[in-house]
Amino acid sequence: MADVPLLVVSENASSERRITPSWTITQLRTKLEPITGIPPSCQRLSIQVPGSAPVTIEAADEDATHLSSFPLRAYAELSVVDTRPPNARPNLNDTTGVEKYVMPEDEYEKKTDSVLAWKKSQQLGRFDPNAPSQEQARLASFEQDIRERGIETGKRCRVGADDTRRGTVGYVGEVKEIPNGAGAWVGVMLDEPVGKNDGSIAGVRYFGEPSELKHGVFVRPERVEIGDYPVMNDLEDMEEI
Repeated sequence: MADVPLLVVSENASSERRITPSWTITQLRTKLEPITGIPPSCQRLSIQVPGSAPVTIEAADEDATHLSSFPLRAYAELSVVDTRPPNARPNLNDTTGVEKYVMPEDEYEKKTDSVLAWKKSQQLGRFDPNAPSQEQARLASFEQDIRERGIETGKRCRVGADDTRRGTVGYVGEVKEIPNGAGAWVGVMLDEPVGKNDGSIAGVRYFGEPSELKHGVFVRPERVEIGDYPVMNDLEDMEEI
């Protein structure tokens, strides 16, 4: 009989495989181990043809029982269940202990079919001849926003347009610790502990005092609105209760 394509399904794998009907059950179990990671003695096998109930693949003498004894149909599902206790099964999805290959930078730059090569050919990102002037214009816009909005340390402000975060400007300038964050930032000490930090980034303090509460936030100038914003009092609406 010709080989039959089956869909082999297990907890950690699912793939199409060609099965030879003349194989014994023992041979099948051996061939399934490198596919599923389940030892032959711990496999519970069944085959299911669409529209029919699953048929268990087992026999008293599996060394002499051939797969032709079972309903092999093209693209039927061959299920492989691991009978080991969960704590005895290796975690095949855990890659923390696997050494990862990192291609040397000079080797990567020589490749002609990489993302880097495509960016070079399309003159994108740092390969754009106009990129320096565009970056300078972006940085200049931050400075212009600061001047036009009257952003200065010590002034009251709100962050965002929904008026849920008010505070006091604590810092205006560059924050080198923010990845890809060139240009001016505004550090705000919020009235409520709903920020992202305590006024420091990567151990460098820009405003405020060390605290476990996160009153600090760094935002771009366009998100800051200067004004006479009093401290929000969440109890005001409860006076009549």
